[in-house]
Amino acid sequence: MNDQPRRRPAKPHRRPKKDPVRFLAFEALRAVDERDAYANLVLPPLLKKARAKGDFDGRDAALATELVYGTLRRQGTYDAIVAACIDRPLREVDPPVLDVLNMGVHQLLGTRIPTHAAVSASVELARVVLGEGRAKFVNAVLRKVTAHDLDGWVEKVAPPYDEDAEDHLAVVHSHPRWIVSALWDALGGGRAGIEDLLEADNERPEVTLVARPGRSTTEELVKALGEDNSLPGRWSPYAVRMAEGGEPGALEAVRESRAGVQDEGSQLVAAALAAVPVEGRDSRWLDGCAGPGGKAALLAALAAERGATLLAAEKQPHRARLVERALAGNPRPYQVITADGTRPPWLPGTFDRILMDVPCSGLGALRRRPESRWRRRAEDLEAFAPLQRGLLREALKAVRVGGVVGYATCSPHLAETRVVVEDVLKGRGGEPVEAEWIDARPLMPGVPALGEGPDIQLWPHLHGTDAMYLALLRRTG
Repeated sequence: MNDQPRRRPAKPHRRPKKDPVRFLAFEALRAVDERDAYANLVLPPLLKKARAKGDFDGRDAALATELVYGTLRRQGTYDAIVAACIDRPLREVDPPVLDVLNMGVHQLLGTRIPTHAAVSASVELARVVLGEGRAKFVNAVLRKVTAHDLDGWVEKVAPPYDEDAEDHLAVVHSHPRWIVSALWDALGGGRAGIEDLLEADNERPEVTLVARPGRSTTEELVKALGEDNSLPGRWSPYAVRMAEGGEPGALEAVRESRAGVQDEGSQLVAAALAAVPVEGRDSRWLDGCAGPGGKAALLAALAAERGATLLAAEKQPHRARLVERALAGNPRPYQVITADGTRPPWLPGTFDRILMDVPCSGLGALRRRPESRWRRRAEDLEAFAPLQRGLLREALKAVRVGGVVGYATCSPHLAETRVVVEDVLKGRGGEPVEAEWIDARPLMPGVPALGEGPDIQLWPHLHGTDAMYLALLRRTG
């Protein structure tokens, strides 16, 4: 007689089931991490391919988009929560594992997905992309995460505000500490303002369209979108907001480049430059850093209405091609060239109006490119500084006496905004330039909270725009 205990039959091996929505979101997150890609460039082709295969409907696309952007925006907070749930330093967790974990944490704490579904779907994804061993690790960590809601976790992992205000805000609002500090310096004021700004950075931005004058109208865009999916612009006379989202490229006016996608702050900057009174000749305009072409297309349309011409210059050939595409719907004359604004091919005093929207850290567009906050370092600003000053200095040489230069940047960081302008006007690091400030505030009529001037800083939490900066300067000699 055999007294050995009978073995239970082994469970049949089950192949993990691939969830197309979460697998696509994971692919996008890996591209952002491995290739320094931007989610707004990676995600659309992945969604298009999934739709073409019949894997996705509109709800699937919306969920995949939320998983990608929500995970990226809240990465700092989720990293702190995951770190509290593991027994090793966070840096020792492989990046693909951390992507699956953070996406799982976002489903648990940042969406209405039921707890059991969020955990099981994340573990199943881990089995597909990481293997069985790591899937068990993901399961164990996420089950610990279910112990608290988001507010409960934040209270546990964020230092008290009174002990370290900047670190508290960094964890609570998922921004690197140095960015919190820089934004606070630029904004000024107390706690309420900086918290409102950081919260606005974590909100999903609206899609805003621009009707290029003489080529399209806001009425045409509203009619094409339908009243249920259209809202008027807050400040720009050319803006229409898409209330419910959707695909802008499906609109005829956008396909024909008579309209485009453009943040309202960007529209305001171009319109303000075009509105500055200029005595005498006003026929030659320049966009000296034109890529990818949104401001150039609006300026070209405004110039054409007045019989002026726009020269759009862009240093990078691939970005110059984007400018060509953006301007394709505008009537000639305009010209797009590949040129470096710090070594310009044009003669001094050539232009009547110049926009110099300089390369920068992009801290003003963290709503749209949340991954940028985790890539940028404070020392990056040192690399931008000589370029920004050089471009502004050359722009002031290229404009005629009495003409105007708009210095713009999608960053509120003081080192990229007012400090640059003041250094150039005072001749720090180069020859002094004879130019005077123009009060830009009257050139944005109806827009509130523009500060003490003469320059302008827009803010996501105050204006619903990217944090665009604009200084207007008139050459005097």
